[in-house]
Amino acid sequence: MPLLAVACGSSVATVYFAQPLLVTLGERFALGAGLLGAIVTVTQLGYAVGLLTLVPLGDLLDTRRLVTGQLGLLALALLAAGLAPGVAALLGALAVVGLLAVVAQTMVAAAAALAPPARRGRAVGTVTGGIVTGILLARAAAGVLADLAGWRAVYLAAAGVIAILVLLLHRVLPRVRRGLPPGAPSAGVREASYGRLVASHGRPVASYGRLVTSTVTLFARHPLLRIRGALALLVFAAFSTLWSGMAQPLSSPPWSLSHTAIGAFGLAGAAGAVAAGVAGRWNDRGFAQRTTGVGLAVLALSWLPIALTRQSLWALAIGVVLLDFAVQAVHVTNQTLIHAVRPDAGSRIIGGYMVFYSAGSSLGALGSSLAYAAAGWPAVTALGASFSLAALILWATTRRTGMPGVVNLAGERPGPVGRVPSSRDSMPNGSMNKGSAPEDGPSGDGPSGDGTLPRGAA
Repeated sequence: MPLLAVACGSSVATVYFAQPLLVTLGERFALGAGLLGAIVTVTQLGYAVGLLTLVPLGDLLDTRRLVTGQLGLLALALLAAGLAPGVAALLGALAVVGLLAVVAQTMVAAAAALAPPARRGRAVGTVTGGIVTGILLARAAAGVLADLAGWRAVYLAAAGVIAILVLLLHRVLPRVRRGLPPGAPSAGVREASYGRLVASHGRPVASYGRLVTSTVTLFARHPLLRIRGALALLVFAAFSTLWSGMAQPLSSPPWSLSHTAIGAFGLAGAAGAVAAGVAGRWNDRGFAQRTTGVGLAVLALSWLPIALTRQSLWALAIGVVLLDFAVQAVHVTNQTLIHAVRPDAGSRIIGGYMVFYSAGSSLGALGSSLAYAAAGWPAVTALGASFSLAALILWATTRRTGMPGVVNLAGERPGPVGRVPSSRDSMPNGSMNKGSAPEDGPSGDGPSGDGTLPRGAA
């Protein structure tokens, strides 16, 4: 779990390197203030595509080969970004970086699958804590390296770190083979590379197509997935509004901070890593709804000190701590709950959920740059507060809504621990083994036969 946490943090950090460098990149490639958000947006769009096309493969292919293969390609994409001669090459390389950085979500799903149900929240919290730490260190490290050796050194150094992680994970990551639907040509297909799977003809391609399509089907079938996805979109729109827009007021008077100083504000959000572990433990104890409500309330309140950025850097630091703590508490809670809906489809569910995350991040990045260009920092804070309040309202209006098919959102309940489905219960395309229960249980209202979920999924 610690190595997975480091690898997740290092891979997802590549998506956030540009945030403290936006002003410098805009000057280097002649981008106006209203277009700076495009640098973050194109990366997030690549991330969204990867979530739909690459993460589902975690339910089909050998985990070790999939993870190390994607990380190796990510290192090459980072190398291309660091050597980009023009804006088109840079944006293209960053789109590929976003596409391949979704390997972090494959590793989150792997961590959840490897952990016993009673400790799944803690495992997800540990790995997510690594992601949070990676995001925070990404901003700080990017600022320091940019001041010392230029912005290109940020991406070149990251390529070297990812290459080292490829070697380490290949040695220690357990092999986890995934089954194919009945009638697949041979067991050897289970370990086929992604390229062979897509390029081949016949049943394996059809299986992959059904695997991707089933992600949409899962979200259409289970209301909890849709609600938690919508919360993720709003929460990360608020998150990206702050981090994508913060470089502009901090790099201009009265502060005129360096890359290092701007990136150091990421360290102020270290509370987010703490929140990930705490939220995981609270979820294991059955306090998922309370964690969500408190987190969203804190998120909305965080914009009050953030609004005072031009008057006080201390106010900004306090706001960053509150915002990061709230975002990660809600994020861990969301991932713990949605994985419990169908543990055997963990990669697809996590991937589908993170599409909402990526859409929110793109929306926040683009909206932040446009708002700043139009009306300055007050417009940015108003936008972020609006996203936060919308998330709180959504949670308040759905928390008492009955959720047939998943769980009642009325709050925590100490009911019996439900049976957790395994890969023997259903195949990646939803087909059943002989003698297994229907995919959604006898009544069609739960992921297991009795329609219950593990404690903490309420």
